[in-house]
Amino acid sequence: MELIYYRLPWQEPDAPHLLEILCEDDDLIAVNKPSGLQVLPGGLFQQRTVLTQLQWRSRKLTSSSACQEPHPVPVHRLGRGTSGILLCAKTKLAKSRLAAYFADGTSVVGVSRDSNSELNTMRKITKIYRALARGVINEDEVTVEQPIGQVRYPGVAKGLYVASPSGKPSFSRVDVLERNMHSNCSLIQVEIQSGRPHQIRIHLSFIGHPLIGDPLYVAGGQPKCFDPDVTDESLAHDGGYQRPGNPVPGDCGYHLHAHRSVFPHPITNEVVDITASLPSILRTQEESKAITQG
Repeated sequence: MELIYYRLPWQEPDAPHLLEILCEDDDLIAVNKPSGLQVLPGGLFQQRTVLTQLQWRSRKLTSSSACQEPHPVPVHRLGRGTSGILLCAKTKLAKSRLAAYFADGTSVVGVSRDSNSELNTMRKITKIYRALARGVINEDEVTVEQPIGQVRYPGVAKGLYVASPSGKPSFSRVDVLERNMHSNCSLIQVEIQSGRPHQIRIHLSFIGHPLIGDPLYVAGGQPKCFDPDVTDESLAHDGGYQRPGNPVPGDCGYHLHAHRSVFPHPITNEVVDITASLPSILRTQEESKAITQG
């Protein structure tokens, strides 16, 4: 009839807390999430999240207004180390339709063997990222269709997403913007037509060009420390939350930015085109020069 749970207290690690508002109306809000800020509560972060910031902002606006403001919630996720555009809904209808945009784009991958241009017409949302990959990618354009599945992994209760032939269909298109021979890296643009967790990190590592600074994924789309027969169930328990010894998906250090999203407005159906300014390390030389001159 009654359950009392005594959770061991802990102090959450520091995390950025400022959210830049990119677009807002009565139905949705798009924010520029900083790298290091988690989207939803979980693990070490229960208060320092995007959701908490949105709740705080909503309460602040409501307290200074006679009307009750809708409570915004994220309709998709970005990795804690990923920065850029995060779409959030203010109403149930907007949430269901925006979520459907993401789900529909993922569902057509692998089901239809149509051309890339035909797939573009079938999905309602375009998601374009910038990233910095290790090594010099020789091709100007690379298509990655490696399936993504889950494996048991210590510190990740529901399993870790990795490149797996038995996984779910996934599709990423990589365009090389610049190559840096001296630093042995490539500045890339990635358009994803599916939305598997950590898809870009897994796909880039699968083709032998993991994101620079990625503490988890290495060539082949697998984690650095992986033994499927070794698990530590205590890491999945709450209360004090023991820090996993191996790298986990929430660890930061890589450079990945959700740069642009294009989609029909969930209510008016008008085209919404949102861009989040690029971190300096993810700008091309021409873009950096233009900002300096401007």
